[in-house]
Amino acid sequence: MMALSVMIVDDSMIMAQKLKVMLSELGHQVVRISKDGEEAIRDYALVKPDLVTMDITMPGMDGIDTVRAILASFPDARFIMVTSHGQEAMVVRAIDAGALGYVLKPVAKDRLSAMVTRALQHSAQPASHGPRTADVSARSSESESASPGPDVIDS
Repeated sequence: MMALSVMIVDDSMIMAQKLKVMLSELGHQVVRISKDGEEAIRDYALVKPDLVTMDITMPGMDGIDTVRAILASFPDARFIMVTSHGQEAMVVRAIDAGALGYVLKPVAKDRLSAMVTRALQHSAQPASHGPRTADVSARSSESESASPGPDVIDS
């Protein structure tokens, strides 16, 4: 897999640092960490990363509105949402806004790697201008400690 430039958007610096370490270990370069949606919009225009990991719930502008705002100016931007259990409805909204998929907290490096690979594969396909769809069905059969695999949004 080719190395990607990645921007992390998360209001938790602890989570942002964990993602930075994992992405670096996977061979990618973290070019910016933004702490909220407003900062992310400004930062994206400056660094134009290959990929953005976006927390869904942040103070002020949430990750969903941030995805919409960035895509309005940069339609080729690629996003992976980072979310907690129990936020399936928000994940669906994020996918509808244009995110390619999501990973659950606590983020496992292998799950993050799989989602980055899928986001990269998505970029090799012709651009879709309609809303993306996702399989975000509840995973009641999995234990609370299990990290379900990422769902990919692709049409």
